[in-house]
Amino acid sequence: LPFRPDWPRIDSAIPKDAAMEARIATIVASMSLQEKVGQITQPEIQSIKPDEVRQHYIGSVFSGGGSWPDANKHASPSEWLRLADAYWDASMSTDSSIKIPVMWGIDAIHGNSNVFGATLFPHNVGLGAIRDPDLIRQIGAATARQLRVTGQDWTFAPTVAVVRDDRWGRTYEGYAEHPAIAQAYGRTIVEGLQDTEANNQSNRHRLGDYGVIATAKHFIGDGGTDQGRDQGVNASSSADMINIHGEGFFSALAAGAQAVMVSYSSWTNETLGIFEGKLHGSKLMLTDVLKEKIGFDGLVISDSNGVGQVPGCSNFRCAQAINAGIDMVMVPTDWRKFISNTIDLVERGDILMSRIDDAVTRILRVKFRAGLFDSPKPSGRPYAGDLSQLTYRELAREAVQRSLVLLKNNNNVLPLARNQRVLVVGKSADSLPNQTGGWSLTWQGTHNCNDDFPNGSTILAGIRDVIGGGNLVFSEDAESVDVTNFDVIIAVIGERPYAESGGDIGRNKTLEHCSRYPEDLAVLDKVSGKGVSVVTIFISGRPLHVNKELNRSDAFIAAWLPGTEGDGVVDVLFRKANGDIDKDFQGALSYSWPRTAQQTPLNFGDADYDPLFPYGYGLSYKTAKNLSLLDESSPRDITKEVGSRDIATQDLTIYVQGSVAPYRFYVGSPASWSTLVGDDLDGSVASPEDNVTVQAANVNAVSDGRLVTWTGLGPAQVCLQSPRTADLRRYLNAAGVLAFDAIVNRTPLGFVKMRIDCVWPCCGELDATTLFRDMPLNLKQTVKIPLSYFAASGADFSAIDTVFLIYTEEAFSIAIANIRWMPEAVKEGV
Repeated sequence: LPFRPDWPRIDSAIPKDAAMEARIATIVASMSLQEKVGQITQPEIQSIKPDEVRQHYIGSVFSGGGSWPDANKHASPSEWLRLADAYWDASMSTDSSIKIPVMWGIDAIHGNSNVFGATLFPHNVGLGAIRDPDLIRQIGAATARQLRVTGQDWTFAPTVAVVRDDRWGRTYEGYAEHPAIAQAYGRTIVEGLQDTEANNQSNRHRLGDYGVIATAKHFIGDGGTDQGRDQGVNASSSADMINIHGEGFFSALAAGAQAVMVSYSSWTNETLGIFEGKLHGSKLMLTDVLKEKIGFDGLVISDSNGVGQVPGCSNFRCAQAINAGIDMVMVPTDWRKFISNTIDLVERGDILMSRIDDAVTRILRVKFRAGLFDSPKPSGRPYAGDLSQLTYRELAREAVQRSLVLLKNNNNVLPLARNQRVLVVGKSADSLPNQTGGWSLTWQGTHNCNDDFPNGSTILAGIRDVIGGGNLVFSEDAESVDVTNFDVIIAVIGERPYAESGGDIGRNKTLEHCSRYPEDLAVLDKVSGKGVSVVTIFISGRPLHVNKELNRSDAFIAAWLPGTEGDGVVDVLFRKANGDIDKDFQGALSYSWPRTAQQTPLNFGDADYDPLFPYGYGLSYKTAKNLSLLDESSPRDITKEVGSRDIATQDLTIYVQGSVAPYRFYVGSPASWSTLVGDDLDGSVASPEDNVTVQAANVNAVSDGRLVTWTGLGPAQVCLQSPRTADLRRYLNAAGVLAFDAIVNRTPLGFVKMRIDCVWPCCGELDATTLFRDMPLNLKQTVKIPLSYFAASGADFSAIDTVFLIYTEEAFSIAIANIRWMPEAVKEGV
């Protein structure tokens, strides 16, 4: 790509229309402040009823990952449509002089991925290996039709992040490590979603009749954070921010993307004099660059509760974010407070009316361009309720076939003959949840089963369809199976589902797969070296260090996260019945594959670039190449016990949008101190005597935290604990702190204790009563407590099992999230 010395001016494929602009100005002039603030407010569907849309003039609602009508995972398209109609009817029955239709946004990440029965395409990490922008356009168009079936107007996609550190939990949402692929795909995915190509001259001022609003996200640089930390700090130079992280946005906006979502991440590099901090509060980036220099005239939307991360702001009050250029605020639950606070900020002069008018103008412009003012209610629009448009199995199957990357094929083991006896092993062989990954019905992709994907096929089912059940045996763990009775073994292994920071692996600074999923190496150890060829299919959201797994495999396929069409994986494995090659491998790596477990960041063009498999690598049946045995050296895992003189340099992540292994979240009271709290809460979990309850809470993002409520019925606690002890003295040596984000909802009525335990009764206990009583109600605070305080009160840091604990006996309520131990934070000031 040519070097850009500055942010470019982008000419959108959807230009302004003078008649439309005049109509918008008339509407804005007729609106009250209450109506305008309603338009910039976006609540989550679980927290707003249709009549509240009418009462508060709400401009948009959204469904977060794992949010469905009536909280029913299996809600039918008719139930989705019924709710869409109810919201639309409410918006068109306000007392406004001019009725403004509501729009419904949804996280349709790889297909309409919240909806039961929808085809789910490969995640972007796999699509990047295809190198076919036209196929991406087709997938975008299919996704738009899927949304129209259920009545949504707007998808929070595409992600055009250029991923520079594969430890990031959102790596699979990016197409590639190189900006050229993000640039090529950013244009065509938007054209497909919005049903309009850049050269379409027939109706250039609006989306196509079958399109939905596309969102380029996350602006900007979320794929380049330090150590791949989700919502972390990008330290890029301005040149790199433009030429690496900007390219996907430039092409998406040129194609006419009507929305841009802001990144949770920060942009800071003190050496280079860059101090923008949280991008949700950056006027430089959102107004000066995006709107004025680049020329974007659509709407800028926050991420969920993203404004609350701006220093000095809360989820429901943030003048800085709106003044910076955010037009619509995604505020899932605190939207009533947001409306009243924003009205107050305007009346006080902290937000100018001209800024509100600009935001509303942009929102109305997008609604007009999407045809919402001229459309009937959702159930009366093209494809509404058409179940045939939920399933695009052939298109998804083709995408899977073409996304697969053959990394190893020693002695031309592949393709396989159909008349062989096949043993299939591995946890992902018969698992649609593992195939689909995160953002699949549920946010993290967890707590799903095969029955949740009725229109999908597992890899195991695909193999059975090809060779028949008589030649196939499946044993997930390969126990009690005589491998020598088979002609070939197919092992399907890899990562389990995750999303966002729930998938970050920066905690131990290693990409070694077997250190996170030892069961996969165990199953390969059972079947390899027995004189039978082993073909490994690797399911993952990123490249990983798999030298041990490669050494135990004769053939090795990177299958990424293929979605619901496991048949597509099988299509390239077997020969035709007559012995001819059927389908060949076409995929080429869009991410470099590491040679060592700690080889990250690793990106094409690096000065010391030395990958195991380079960017663009991919074998076919025509390119025979044996792979020699690889080095199996393992890095030291920071969870292992180490000497007392070691000093930690990485955060110990304990709870980030879910507990981080080996730690588990427990509630307890005298009847039982160890009631497990799962990461995906439906309702609440209580201690045996109901002395304490835990439920999902929004602290920094949707359901990223846990609301803990002590009822006052007696003693109770919450804690994060490991089943084994660990030597964590290096954090004490590093002047570390226990840090967590918290929102006090009810001031404690009695004393509150905090502990770090070294197997009870060994512990360090602090009186935290004053700390929590002094915290302001309903305002997020970041708490940092020096670990030395716990050591001074008795904690033996050479044998820690409980890294976080709060105990009280009286009523108290607090939401907690993002729990971690941070080295050297004491030196920064606590």
